[in-house]
Order: sequence, then structure tokens, then C-alpha cells
Amino acid sequence: MNIDFPFHIDHRGRTAQAGYEKHIRDLIEQVLFTSPGERVNRPTFGSPLKQLIFAPASTELAATTQFLVQGALQQWLGDLIRVDEVQVQSVDASIKVLVRYTLLLTGQQHQARFEREV
Repeated sequence: MNIDFPFHIDHRGRTAQAGYEKHIRDLIEQVLFTSPGERVNRPTFGSPLKQLIFAPASTELAATTQFLVQGALQQWLGDLIRVDEVQVQSVDASIKVLVRYTLLLTGQQHQARFEREV
């Protein structure tokens, strides 16, 4: 088992755990919403998603954001997943991301939706 994200204590008073599929989804979320430079010992970890959301909206920006997010996922999780598709949508002060991916260990396809206020 893997530690659940965000970290919390379960009903038994122990560190909460997550199954493999949930753990991978948690890892994707961490890559998406961690800005490069935010982690002390891993200054390049993360994606530029939060910084790009404040740029003027355009078709080019949407394509660039999707490309950079997909690259970050492949860089940091490429040994665990194959990224099949990334969709990024900016709505007012929030960002919506859809990631379709395949678990390399099992070959199962999954999709995860994430939404954050920025």
C-alpha cells in the first residue's frame, strides 16, 4: 500500500493508505499542481500549470499548456503511466484538467479530472 494524498490519519489512528490506482492519481495531482521551484530538493519537479493560467487566454496558450503539462507528466511519471491525452481549460479563476492515461503495470486505461481555484 501507499500513503494517501493529501496526508492524513485514518479512522484507526494510522497513516492513511491508498491502493495502487488511487496512488497514481494522487501522483498525477501532485505533478500538476506543484510549481517548479516549490520543492526544495527537486527544483524542477512539477508543471507550469499555475503560472500559465494568468497569461492572456488564447488558442496558442491552451496548446502550449497542454504540451507542457503532458511533458511534465511524462518526465516525472513516465515509468508508471503512459499519458494518452491531456485537456486543459481555464474558466475565470479556476483551471480544469482532464488526463487520460494507461497504467504501465496493468495496461488499464484511466482518466482523472482535476479542478483548482488559482
